[in-house]
Formats: sequence, C-alpha cells, structure tokens
Amino acid sequence: MDYFLIAYGALLLAMSFFFGKYGSLWIDRLYLKNHSILSFPDAVGSRARYRVKLLTLLFFLTGIRLFFVSQGIILVLALALCGLLLLIIATDFEQYCIFNDMIIPLAAGGVLCCALFLPIAIDHLIAAAAGGVLFLIIAILSRGALGGGDIKLIACLGLWLGTDALFAVSMIGIILGGLVALLLLLTGKKKRKSAFAYGPYFALTTIALFLVRGL
Repeated sequence: MDYFLIAYGALLLAMSFFFGKYGSLWIDRLYLKNHSILSFPDAVGSRARYRVKLLTLLFFLTGIRLFFVSQGIILVLALALCGLLLLIIATDFEQYCIFNDMIIPLAAGGVLCCALFLPIAIDHLIAAAAGGVLFLIIAILSRGALGGGDIKLIACLGLWLGTDALFAVSMIGIILGGLVALLLLLTGKKKRKSAFAYGPYFALTTIALFLVRGL
C-alpha cells in the first residue's frame, strides 16, 4: 500500500503540474474567445496572476485526499469532476463567467456517471431537472441575482450528486455566497447592484463534500 501511495503521489504530482499549466491555458483561450462577455476584460492578467500555482496546488491536495475516500473508476471520476470545478471556480471568481465549454464536459461526465451506476440514475436525473428549473425560477424572481451559468452548473451537479446531496450543496452554497456578499457590502467593496458570483460556492461545497465522503 505504501509503494502504491508513493506511485500515486508521483503520478498525481505530474498530473497537477499539467493541470495547472494547461488548465490555465484553456481558460486564457476561453477568455479570448468570449472577450465580449468578460466582466473585467481590462484586468485579465492581474486577476489571474496566481491562477497556475493555485490550480496546481489545489488539484494535488484534492487528489491526495480523494485517494483515501475513493478508488478505481470512482477515483478517476471524482478527480475529473473536481478538476473541472476548480477551473469553473477560477473563471467565475476572475470574470464572473461559467463557460459552456466547461459545462458541456461537466454534463457529459454526469451522464456517464448515471450510465455507470444505473440504480441511482433516476434520482440523479430528477435532481438535475428539478435543480435547473428551481434555480431558473429563483433567477427570474431575484431579477438576475443568479446567472445562466449558475443554473446550468446546478443542473449538471444534480447529475453527479442526486437529490439529497444537491439540496445540501445548494443551501450551503447560497448561505456561504450570501455571507460573503454581505461582508463585501458592509466593507464597501461591493454595491447593492454589483454583480456577484455564486457559482464558486456551489463548486467549492461540492468539492468539500467529495473530500469528506468521496463520490
């Protein structure tokens, strides 16, 4: 087991450097492709100056923890999901954008997860549909407090999580995001009508859930 862990750690370290470098390059290309919708187009470089290092470190630490709570194909799926979520966190924090280019593989992975584990498929499909519809209603009623990317993210997470876990992730994400938004308002760093990204808090809560219990 010790030798296997050492081998896994070495492989994970190499994967982490690859993920940090090429994941960041992918984000840069998405910014160029979607420059017109960026919230801070003139600050792309300054808002991303620590991105490569953070992506590398967080992917490595996540992979180490997942080794102890997942195995086999579940470990591979969990690593893939957490990697995508880390990239989504980066773009949503930096530019308040969740790109379809990231949502599509996230949804495809969720469908694959349902196909591999048929006994849970119905529950996960219901979670995706119900979560997407509910957050669409919330977005309409809140007049844009939640964006289209948040709605699609929640629907995709439903495919991975199922109804119970998606409900927990949604509630915790909204509470965390709300507390951070309130703190920014109180400190004067945000105004009432300023845009705010909730997506990172849904993604972070999902990663935390996987680190505790596995996929």
